[in-house]
Amino acid sequence: MGTKSKPGFATACVHGRKHLGKHDEDFPIRSVSTPIYMSSTFAFASAEEGAAIFDGSQQGYVYTRIGNPTVMALEKELAYLEGTDQAIAFASGMAAISSVILALCRPGDNLVATHCLYGGTHKLLDEMVPRLGLETRFVSGTNLDAIAAACDGRTRLIFTESPANPTMEIVDLEALAGLAKTNGVPLVVDNTFATPYLQNPVDMGAEIIVHSATKYIGGHGDTVAGLVCGSGEFIDRLRGEYLRDLGAAISPFNAWLLLRGLKTLPVRIDRHCENATAVAQYLNYHPRVERVAYPGLKNHPQHDLAKRQMRDFGGMLAFDVEGGRDAGRVLCNNVRLCTLAVSLGDVDTLIEHPASMTHSTYSEEQLAAAHIGPGMIRLSVGLEDADDLIEDLRQALARL
Repeated sequence: MGTKSKPGFATACVHGRKHLGKHDEDFPIRSVSTPIYMSSTFAFASAEEGAAIFDGSQQGYVYTRIGNPTVMALEKELAYLEGTDQAIAFASGMAAISSVILALCRPGDNLVATHCLYGGTHKLLDEMVPRLGLETRFVSGTNLDAIAAACDGRTRLIFTESPANPTMEIVDLEALAGLAKTNGVPLVVDNTFATPYLQNPVDMGAEIIVHSATKYIGGHGDTVAGLVCGSGEFIDRLRGEYLRDLGAAISPFNAWLLLRGLKTLPVRIDRHCENATAVAQYLNYHPRVERVAYPGLKNHPQHDLAKRQMRDFGGMLAFDVEGGRDAGRVLCNNVRLCTLAVSLGDVDTLIEHPASMTHSTYSEEQLAAAHIGPGMIRLSVGLEDADDLIEDLRQALARL
């Protein structure tokens, strides 16, 4: 392998940019594990150096809210894995998303978003954004004509998730990116469910990628963080204005946890995918399950599209049980191995009821538009033995 060629994804996760000879530029001490710079501020060699760093004529660190060596290492690795110029880390996924919206929009503008989104994102766009003088136009992620019709001269971005939370709807990212380009706006893709291991939206024309790094990138349920990947110009703007002035900075220790999580991302995702496939196939034939939403199943309406734009189908699935909301509650209350909790991407299998939990901010009309039924259960399939997970679901479903 030449020194400038990109290695396989697992190698890239373990060794990061070191194979390019870049690691030693950032950490000349050559520690195998990235150092944690738990410092709020950084000293200058002279007043002249301090002034040069402040005016931008010299690179350097000033204050961890603005930049930190450990955080910068995380940002460089994510940009490398997503295939973008740069990346920037925030204290949470919502801080990352809200900063992107603020950077792209001004009062009087609008943005187009797909119906089915993480509940926190939907609440931001549906309730907070209008207070800033912005309009959000929600449309179906699978109806390109409707998305095109929603765009006009005041549209500043198109926002989507694929796979969508929690319905597992797959959006045609290449087609949507083309539509965004026609309208002269960026396509912003939340890639949390897929991670850069399963999908690189920038390869399909998306300009900005956001992650709740809390989920699969961290992978162990022990940190909260967000990331934005994009062009150098856009990321510099986010750092120079929104991170600096709004202050949603990630802790260096949390950045280190995410760097550690990245090293095992491929092997974890492979196991998540394997287990989710087995669980989805079991549920697909269960008499008390009305529908299973998993893009790896051939009866998923966008199965072929998922095969085309994803490398595997992920660890997330949703299913509708007979009996609606009450049945969903009974199921959640009777699992023994699955953990009744929100969030996702953990080593533990997490089960929750979207209509009353993660997506409780949706109105009944909005739930219907997003195809989130009252009996829908979301499952973040973990790293346990698949047979044990299936047995737990079998005994819980028997209580319905």
